[in-house]
Amino acid sequence: MRVKPILIGIVGALGCTSVVPAYALDSLKGEIVDLACYMGHPNPEKMRGPSHRKCAETCLKKGMPIGLVTDDKQVYLLLEDHDNPNPYAQLKEKAAETVTVEGNKVSVGGSQGFVVETVK
Repeated sequence: MRVKPILIGIVGALGCTSVVPAYALDSLKGEIVDLACYMGHPNPEKMRGPSHRKCAETCLKKGMPIGLVTDDKQVYLLLEDHDNPNPYAQLKEKAAETVTVEGNKVSVGGSQGFVVETVK
């Protein structure tokens, strides 16, 4: 993103360069899935819930990508915050469970991701 020179001048004139903005965290609620099974199956709905828990636990512990499926069937790739890895690590123990995660939504090339800051 390019900042227009006029904006830089206004911010500098107001003396706001030392202000640190506060960012509100996004919140998502959904089921933890292993994306290797969920995305790779012709019927992804069979790759979630209690009947798929054991497989999902195994896949997540092996390092397969962790996903979150919301009630409206939106799928998010969950991402570790490199400065705060513990919440993401907790998700490896939550296969097939419904959780609420807080963090920041990201999108690149049509893929939805979510940087996890907290797990509830």
